[in-house]
Amino acid sequence: MWYKQFPVNLRFYLRLKPTMKPVFQRRISVTSPFREIFAAAALALLASMHVEAQTFEQSLVYMLPVYCKYTQIFRDRVSGGNNRAEIERWTTSMGATFNHMHHYCLGLMASNRAAFFSNTREDRIHNLSNSVEEFEYVIERAPPDFALLPEILTKKGESLIRLDRAGEGVLSLQRAIKIKADYWAPYAAMSDYYKETGQLAKAREWLQKGLSVAPNANGLTRRLAELDGAKDKRKNAPKPATKPSAASSPQ
Repeated sequence: MWYKQFPVNLRFYLRLKPTMKPVFQRRISVTSPFREIFAAAALALLASMHVEAQTFEQSLVYMLPVYCKYTQIFRDRVSGGNNRAEIERWTTSMGATFNHMHHYCLGLMASNRAAFFSNTREDRIHNLSNSVEEFEYVIERAPPDFALLPEILTKKGESLIRLDRAGEGVLSLQRAIKIKADYWAPYAAMSDYYKETGQLAKAREWLQKGLSVAPNANGLTRRLAELDGAKDKRKNAPKPATKPSAASSPQ
């Protein structure tokens, strides 16, 4: 078949029915680079594996930013991670904070475990709590001008919201916006939170705020179109028939 030219994880996604793809896509956080491609593949691979703490399953590593394999701990466990040239390149790019970025990568793995593998509420809470701790480790040590700080704050905010700690999560997202106003991801996370809690006006407001500073952000444009589509469906839905009152009943 035509899809056999692709890696097995991508083949699984391509063979999904169109109606199933959005279900899996929504399980990936808004800032993941694999949101539109590997959501279903990651779930399929994880479902057949026994996940243990600190185990670097290839299916989870696939979902991480490329630089993670060159960070501390990862470089000794992931094939090709001990490439000195790449380690030096990323250290030069990120500065001293790169020495702490394995904690961010561990946090991403924990949040993805929570999304794809946790079968109980307790396990989900455990993994999300671990992710918050790992993200916070880097946040506390990164300088205010660290380029990835808004992204890490957004990830922390998403995990906090998923832990039903929305107040803290919103503060983290707002901090990300304050640092980099034209970074679209925290606006999307804010909108998703308000949409899920039924506050559609606020969901729209945050999308419009984001688009005012990042007009080309497809993630925001798509969400706004989905809100508009849902609004139109509600508007055009036929109203239920009402029974005539006794006074107006025919004799």
